Amino acid sequence: MKVRGGRTVRDLRRENRSAVLQRLYFDGPLSRFSLGPATGLSSGSVSNVVSELVAEGLVEEAGSVDSAGGRPRTLLRISANSGYMIGVDIGETRVRIELFDLTLTELARVERPLAEAGPRRVDRYDVGVVVGHLREGIPEVLDRAGIAAERLLGVGIGVPGIVARTAEDGAVVHGQTIGWDAVPLERLLRESRLLPDTVPYAIDNGAKTLGQAEMWFGAGRGAQSAAVVLFGSGVGACVVTDDTRPGRAVEWGHLTVRVRGRRCRCGAQGCLEAYAGAEALLERWAEAGGRPPAGADEETALSAMIDAAYPAASPDGTVPAADATALAVLEETAEYLGAGFSDLINLFQPERILVGGWAGLQLGRRFLDAVRTHATAYSLAYPAARVRIDLGTLGPDAVTVGAAILPLADFFARGGRREDAETEEPDPAWRASLRGRAAR
Repeated sequence: MKVRGGRTVRDLRRENRSAVLQRLYFDGPLSRFSLGPATGLSSGSVSNVVSELVAEGLVEEAGSVDSAGGRPRTLLRISANSGYMIGVDIGETRVRIELFDLTLTELARVERPLAEAGPRRVDRYDVGVVVGHLREGIPEVLDRAGIAAERLLGVGIGVPGIVARTAEDGAVVHGQTIGWDAVPLERLLRESRLLPDTVPYAIDNGAKTLGQAEMWFGAGRGAQSAAVVLFGSGVGACVVTDDTRPGRAVEWGHLTVRVRGRRCRCGAQGCLEAYAGAEALLERWAEAGGRPPAGADEETALSAMIDAAYPAASPDGTVPAADATALAVLEETAEYLGAGFSDLINLFQPERILVGGWAGLQLGRRFLDAVRTHATAYSLAYPAARVRIDLGTLGPDAVTVGAAILPLADFFARGGRREDAETEEPDPAWRASLRGRAAR
């Protein structure tokens, strides 16, 4: 049945279920009485939706609270064990796979290191190796937690690169900086028969999954718009213009900040990533005469660079001299990042810019003030005065959490129904009758 705006009764029912689920998820436990003003639904609609969700095991009672002059009101909450999600981060040094319940409590985790081979570390991303890690790791986390694959709402995967979708292959990854040219990742996983066909894969850019996590649970909560920066070996960003909807990944790291500048991992010259990514930063330190630790991974080497530039006081209170080379490279990097932030400010005018990723969290604690100063200097005055630049609050594992949110967000958008649970409603009698007349 159609209603105003072209929506069907089923559409309205799904929207009502979605509204109740989201409010319970983000603000619960709540009573039926509180759900009315929180969702904008009538008391009758709330009662009907809640009855359905309780009967399906998605919502459960969570005690009661006193009411003003009446009977105590029963509190409701999302049932943690009514569904499960897997989040995957195909990162720069490892593949991390985590299993969560519906409240995002971690139930199991496995990590598989990616070998550092090749002059630009591209070889570590061999497609067969990465897919092999997923083939082993996904069943492993399910087995560790004793969860049947059929109970999964989906598997979310954060990847480095642009994700396109085709009818034949599903999600296809274009990761130029890691040597992935139209990799049909979803098809490769489907062909592995890891999971039942009813369990969806949600594959998207890692910066987007980070942005989703920070907006739902981290430093982005309460903001209507934000730019969330993923700063690791390279840099990327996600732009969010609605706090309840997924953001949009942008290849921020490949904005040109210097014409005919340094060669970037993508092959172009002068990209922001060629100056501000952790890999390029360490290369610039070595080129300037610095001494990164021999044989160390990027995270260890970057920590050493930061310690050299900002030495800690010794036990007797004296502060060693800073490594002038490391300090100069980091100060220049702060200016490049500030210029890059100004592009985000001028283009999107966000309320907040949030810095995440392992390198962003390491560096941000030391020179975020300098980045703010440069960002303001390079930006238009009006949007610069209205943006707040902060560190993300979910830590270096936020990409995995955000990846798990991808199937969860889709589950909520469907009103808490799995993909195969919806049935087609029969056409009204008048439509069948007219269709029969037209066929004469």
